[in-house]
Amino acid sequence: MGFMVADVARIVMGLLVALFHRPIADFILDQEQVLVVLFRSRGFGFPTPPARQTVYNVYFVVGIAICLCSLAHLWVLIH
Repeated sequence: MGFMVADVARIVMGLLVALFHRPIADFILDQEQVLVVLFRSRGFGFPTPPARQTVYNVYFVVGIAICLCSLAHLWVLIH
C-alpha cells in the first residue's frame, strides 16, 4: 500500500508541474538570467538562455513524463 501512496504523490506532482509549467519556467529563466549577467560581468562567457517557449515545452513534457512513468509503474505493480 505504501508504494501506491508514493506513486499517487508522483502523479500529483507531475500534474502540478504540467499545470504550472509556465510560472515554473519563468522563475527558472529569471534566475538563470541573473546568473548569466553575474558571470558575464566577471569575464566568463555563457551562451544565451533558450527561448521561453522552448523552456515552457520542456517543463510541460517533464510533468507529463513523470505522470506517465508513475502510471506505468502502478499498472505494472497492480497487474
